[in-house]
Amino acid sequence: MLKKLPLYSKILLGMLFGFIVGVVAVLLGANQLVSDYIKPFGTIFLNLLKLVAMPLIFASLVAGVAGLSDITKLSRIGLKTISLYILTTLIAVSLGLVIVNVIKPGNFFPDEKRVEFVSKYSVDLAAKQQAAENIKERSPIQFLVDIVPENVVQAATSNTSMLQVIFFALIFGVALIMVKDSKVEIIKDIIIGLNLVVLKIVDIIMHFAPFGVFALMAALVVDFAGDDISSSIHLFTTLGVYAISVVLGLLILIFGFYPLFLKVFVGIDFKKFYISIFPAQLVAFSTSSSAATLPVTMEQVEKKLGVHNDISSFVLPVGVTINMDGTSLYQAVATVFIAQVFGIDLTFGQLLTILITATLASIGSAGVPGAGMVMLIIVLNSVGLPIEGLALILAIDRPLDMLRTVVNVTGDAMIATLIAKREGKLAVVD
Repeated sequence: MLKKLPLYSKILLGMLFGFIVGVVAVLLGANQLVSDYIKPFGTIFLNLLKLVAMPLIFASLVAGVAGLSDITKLSRIGLKTISLYILTTLIAVSLGLVIVNVIKPGNFFPDEKRVEFVSKYSVDLAAKQQAAENIKERSPIQFLVDIVPENVVQAATSNTSMLQVIFFALIFGVALIMVKDSKVEIIKDIIIGLNLVVLKIVDIIMHFAPFGVFALMAALVVDFAGDDISSSIHLFTTLGVYAISVVLGLLILIFGFYPLFLKVFVGIDFKKFYISIFPAQLVAFSTSSSAATLPVTMEQVEKKLGVHNDISSFVLPVGVTINMDGTSLYQAVATVFIAQVFGIDLTFGQLLTILITATLASIGSAGVPGAGMVMLIIVLNSVGLPIEGLALILAIDRPLDMLRTVVNVTGDAMIATLIAKREGKLAVVD
């Protein structure tokens, strides 16, 4: 029976059972039992996510850039496409940062529980504050220096240096396009093969997600509630406000920002646009995979919106790899939310780092379920936030993943339509 359930249903069941076990443990005074024998499996799941982060970002990004295949395309349509994708991603991240700093969902955590929660995860606030002071004393453009590694092998040994690996992966991918030699094709095949293997590893890890969520939720309820089970209500209130913040940002993108772009730059009625791509949105919602939705997206964009195949066959596959508006907005909201929960005040420099890292991380995020959570680790590491904060949001991540995948696919279709209009390859379809 359980085998037939989709993964997101299993994750939701894992969250429910974890909550029940956590409540029962508190009522029976068995907190230590959960901490000793259940929580470690949650830690293992988090370690698995961190384990795959580095190879995923490198292989996915290099394969995506190298897939452009022709430097002349990159110089015109390619450059235009990538620029628009990056622009919309920057806007999405900025929107996420504004929403989370206005609503402040992490502040719904009671102050006394925040102190207790921070203590349990051994967060060294003094070190964080000192690091923030050091950031203030640095050059305003120090982040540009930090992006370029002096030793990429050394950078690849630490998840805190993901941004440097992203930079190297971009250069590596572009160089693969520029070098015209039969021997280079072997390297491309190896990278593409590596990407496929890493994606399969992510798929395997996500099969353990229900158990990981179960362990994390049970431990979280025990850690948060302590001896007072009523305190767990605050946890779910905070998670609810966090989810509302993410959904609000996604709704603004899909019903405000995208229609505005279509009206100004394409001149197409947004109702027709959404009716045309609705089948693709449904597939995106049910699969949480923009990669799996790609065939449907291409069919709807070509047959219903009139985008020429020359444009859709290039713009949409690239978008699956580098355009993740929904994912990047979520990463911005989630990162600041976790900082608020732990009582860490982020400086302007750190917010700027989140903006850049979330944008670049979304470029290398694979269009498969669970990849966004892996990429979030990169953003958390970039500003020194505790990875343990993932325990807060992992349980409700799947429903939000479904919604942000819809936004990702919609953004791909919008840019494809825009490019087709500018290239004179947008037919009139009744």
